[in-house]
Amino acid sequence: MRKLLVTLALTVLFLPLLWLMPAQAADLGAGEAVFKANCAACHMGGGNVVNGAKTLKQADLEKWDMASVAAIKNQVISGKGAMPGFGAKFNAEQIENVASYVLDQASKGW
Repeated sequence: MRKLLVTLALTVLFLPLLWLMPAQAADLGAGEAVFKANCAACHMGGGNVVNGAKTLKQADLEKWDMASVAAIKNQVISGKGAMPGFGAKFNAEQIENVASYVLDQASKGW
């Protein structure tokens, strides 16, 4: 009985910490692979061959309110303008990884 109470007490104490733990980081290597296979044709080196004013460079991402993983994920899923949506092609993990990769590369200047 005592063992059960100790286990229950420890569970009650430490279970809330699971919600405070950060989400697992995106896999930038996997994101790079998705980018190279699907995005680099139009966005080589963070550029944009269709619309040179809307690159993946940090300044442009900030200018167009795209400087977050959430905004980039939405763009990848839904597309916009000449960019098709990839929501049906990629799974959630691939989208998270490629969005994180783009944001990471932008912060490094590509």
